[in-house]
Amino acid sequence: MVYLENEILNEPNYVQELVELIRSGESKDRIASELTNYHDNDISSALDELDERERKVLYHILGDDRVSEIFAYLDDPGKYLGELELEKAADIIENMDADDAVDVLEEVDEEIRKQLFELMDEDSREDISLICSYDEDEIGSKMTTNFIEIGRSLTIKQAMRALVAQAEENDNISTIFVKDQDDTFYGAIDLKDLIIARTYVDLETLITQSFPYVRDHETISDCIERLKDYAEDSIPVLNEKNELIGVITAQDIVEVVDDELGDDYAKLAGMTEEAELEEPLKESIKKRLPWLVVLLALSMCVSTVTSLFEGVIAQLAIIVSFQSVILGMSGNVGTQSLAVTIRLLMDEDLKTRQKVGMVFKEMRVGFSNGLLLGILSFVFIGAYLCILKGKTPQYAFAISLCAGIALLLAMTISSIVGTAVPMFFHRINVDPAVASGPLITTVNDLIGVVTYYGIAWLLLMKLLHLG
Repeated sequence: MVYLENEILNEPNYVQELVELIRSGESKDRIASELTNYHDNDISSALDELDERERKVLYHILGDDRVSEIFAYLDDPGKYLGELELEKAADIIENMDADDAVDVLEEVDEEIRKQLFELMDEDSREDISLICSYDEDEIGSKMTTNFIEIGRSLTIKQAMRALVAQAEENDNISTIFVKDQDDTFYGAIDLKDLIIARTYVDLETLITQSFPYVRDHETISDCIERLKDYAEDSIPVLNEKNELIGVITAQDIVEVVDDELGDDYAKLAGMTEEAELEEPLKESIKKRLPWLVVLLALSMCVSTVTSLFEGVIAQLAIIVSFQSVILGMSGNVGTQSLAVTIRLLMDEDLKTRQKVGMVFKEMRVGFSNGLLLGILSFVFIGAYLCILKGKTPQYAFAISLCAGIALLLAMTISSIVGTAVPMFFHRINVDPAVASGPLITTVNDLIGVVTYYGIAWLLLMKLLHLG
């Protein structure tokens, strides 16, 4: 344990090393040589520790190509782009992958963005415009144009020359994509297979024709599971003409999954999308307010229903003490069923019969757990009222019986609601995550109130004549 702690303590601080190197007073050539030993991400982290003058010196030492790679790692690239002349900034963005360039341009003011765009070369503008042409929820908005494509009819030598020629501009070379004579996507070749192939080998034998792909206008939610299923460095993105227009890299997939999880988490919290650290107050309110209004309306329904049982509460005030148990457990069960259902609904191959089976399974789970907890509630609440409150056994266990039955019914119904509601949303092509925790909890509160006080009225007042 001591050894591990020492290892952690002695772990190098690359950011601090970089700051010290840049401030060391060494020659620019020496600093440039040393910087080759550091990762671009660490250099991007070091920028925050430097002042503007030091950063400008660093940009000059690194050169545009390296600075472009570093800027791709920045969370707030607009801050640093503003330190550069427009021509310099345009050159840096121009050298980025198109998807990274789009992300950077989104962080700068619209007027500056237009000026930067005009200063870029035609190829860069076309790639950026292509990616920007897609909606945010379409997979085409997440692709990059950094890929290698060769013709199907080439020899091994010609393919290698084409690879080398394109690698100067596109460094995503692990998978080489192949087009047919009509420019449609034909298949893919693993770089290793091409490198070790003998010159007399037919290129066709290296091509995997059944290579996975996605369509540019597919929604991210529809194809993300397919993307995750393949352990490929790059997945081709095809247009309606079956032409290769971009690729989704493994890094892109990680980012997409992270964004989807963030949005789903936000929806489960009753927001339309994930909040950002530096977003304006107005935007934060806009994301949260709609669902809060809906939840307020549902909460008013709960209060209205509760008021209908004022007579029961007035005569049997003690039952209010156990209301939180019923509402809390029904909400918990509903949220559990919701989480299970949303996870299973991500499987697009799930059949209707399986979905119905899932509803019945969750109902059985809710009933079984409700029965067990209902029995425990009957025993413990009855004992509590007898021993600590001095109630007669008949009165105490009548109250606990009411709570136990209500708990059983509320948990059973809540498990059905927690399963059926997201299924309904999914059926009408609405993201099931909008059947959020707050929504399910509020609905189940309504179920719990009706169940608990309804049973109290029927069992305690009408049948047992308590109160």
